[in-house]
Amino acid sequence: MRREELAWKDRFLNHLKTERRLSPHTIRHYARELDSVSRYCDSNGLDSWDQLDSNRVRRLAAEAHRTGLSGRSIQRRLSALRTFYHYLLREKHVECNPGLDVSAPSSHHPLPDALSVDQVAKLFSDHANDTLSIRDLAIIELLYSSGLRLSELVALDISDLDLDSALVRVTGKGAKTRVLPVGSMAREALRNWLQERHSLPDRGETALFTGIRGKRLTPRAVQLRLQVWSRRQGLPEGVHPHMLRHSFASHLLESSGDLRAVQELLGHADISTTQVYTHLDFRHLARVYDQAHPRARKRR
Repeated sequence: MRREELAWKDRFLNHLKTERRLSPHTIRHYARELDSVSRYCDSNGLDSWDQLDSNRVRRLAAEAHRTGLSGRSIQRRLSALRTFYHYLLREKHVECNPGLDVSAPSSHHPLPDALSVDQVAKLFSDHANDTLSIRDLAIIELLYSSGLRLSELVALDISDLDLDSALVRVTGKGAKTRVLPVGSMAREALRNWLQERHSLPDRGETALFTGIRGKRLTPRAVQLRLQVWSRRQGLPEGVHPHMLRHSFASHLLESSGDLRAVQELLGHADISTTQVYTHLDFRHLARVYDQAHPRARKRR
């Protein structure tokens, strides 16, 4: 690939950062996938982006599949390629998007893990009696109360929280802002944490959740603290922040049946992303049926 062609990839990544304001993690994902496409072009003697046609993209997907890459990973690569070519079309550097008619091999999509209502109640049964546990309880309550992503939680500032109105302002993917309700139990936990927060070093930190040195919590710190908390409650291994988001969505859908409202609360751009929770709801109903219906299973 010619150097001037590779420069288009750098311009595209800068476009994702400055215009679309995507997260650094997402931009790194695009960079990795486009590096793979660049290597494919080099190995096939292609020195410009307009030489990559749909047939070659199909071969790219087939080669990735033969090397053991999952259908889901190939789909992510094709999605990155299509988004890149959409940008190149906008800039009039190419005349078509070669990835539009190419699909990845089908793959099994596992349902997201969610805690049961009883497990969530058990998670909140511990008493918070020191600064860190008071903070951790506020984090867990807010994750479950409002269905936040981990990245959204750690990015919160104190000014984003309005406890009097029971609302929190969240900046999600693509720098899109949404305002979410905060439940009464989460509000109580957050009030307790804000009182404790004043005893920690401040240093002008605006973050809602800080560590003992007064600095904004990292995503990894939240993950580790949730693991410690859940183990102490005797819950299964592997409880993570996104599991609370899944639990929020599936429990809300079970109670309300309002898929569109759950989509809005989660900040999903496409309702098809939210529809996975209808499968979780059906799985719950199937368990109830198996346990309760006299003709559902063979009796011993």
